[in-house]
Amino acid sequence: MKHGSPYGTHRVLEPLGVLPQPAWKIDNTMAIFDNEILIDVSALNIDAASFTQIKQEAGGDEARVAEIVQGIVAQRGKHHNPVTGSGGMLIGTVAQIGPALADKIDLKVGDKIATLVSLSLTPLRIDSITKVHLHKDQVDITGQAILFETGLYAKLPADIDEKMALAILDVAGAPAQTARLVREGDTVVVIGGGGKSGTLCVYEAKKRAGASGCVIGVSPFEKDCQRMTELGWVDHALQVDATNALALMEAVAKVTDGKLADVVINCVNIPNTEMGSILATKQHGKIYFFSMATSFTAAALGAEGVGKDVEMIVGNGYATGHAEHALALLRESALLRELFERLYI
Repeated sequence: MKHGSPYGTHRVLEPLGVLPQPAWKIDNTMAIFDNEILIDVSALNIDAASFTQIKQEAGGDEARVAEIVQGIVAQRGKHHNPVTGSGGMLIGTVAQIGPALADKIDLKVGDKIATLVSLSLTPLRIDSITKVHLHKDQVDITGQAILFETGLYAKLPADIDEKMALAILDVAGAPAQTARLVREGDTVVVIGGGGKSGTLCVYEAKKRAGASGCVIGVSPFEKDCQRMTELGWVDHALQVDATNALALMEAVAKVTDGKLADVVINCVNIPNTEMGSILATKQHGKIYFFSMATSFTAAALGAEGVGKDVEMIVGNGYATGHAEHALALLRESALLRELFERLYI
């Protein structure tokens, strides 16, 4: 059995010399190297920006969505959407552990895990897609995947449904980063506050900002704003299209007496919301772009163009302890858990 690179570069087919994530194509044969883990995959949680694009391309047809997903994997050896550049994550059962890892990890064959690294770098083989969940960004499959030596994972908890855990762990970085950024008394705007990651960020922001702070949820959809209001974690729910930068700035200015936001969390799954995020942020404020639909060129040049000195943070999906943090939110809030059970089980 051969020994591979801890970072998986031995799997890269095209172009040679890069890491698996930026590679166009990787080797998805399922004979493992001695420092890899083989997983029998049961479901994929596709990144929201990617799944939205695929649904649009498919015209909302489940069979066509399945064809597109299978086509991407067949072409690239991984689920790496060529339009959005994003992937997702998976859940499955450990089928084999390379002997070089056997004494280094806390896994055994038969353990159920969620990978905490992107599908855009994970060797994946899909044998069949058994169900497409259009409103959950998930597909049930039969197939296998490879986790590299440096790959992050979480054992699926016994007290939380697998599909719900899959949905939460896919966005676990967002509430963990929100916890780092928000301070007591802050004014926080969560763009996409009615979505999966946005809801977790709204809840976390309310905890951190406290009674003296102000949390503002933003969505273009009336139903999202109504739900945010009913949940009670926002001080204001603004029905605004974040692609309209001036409209978003004016709406935030109106409810903050012109002060704007100390922290903006961008969780949307569509492009062209960079300027709205920037204009809604006060000078020297912070923006966390969790959305994989973000153009960081547009953000950097856009801020420069309007003279905004703001700290812009790349939406790294990983933060130390993020999986445990996200799952703990479900355990501490019965209301949050009931919402996600309704949406993802």
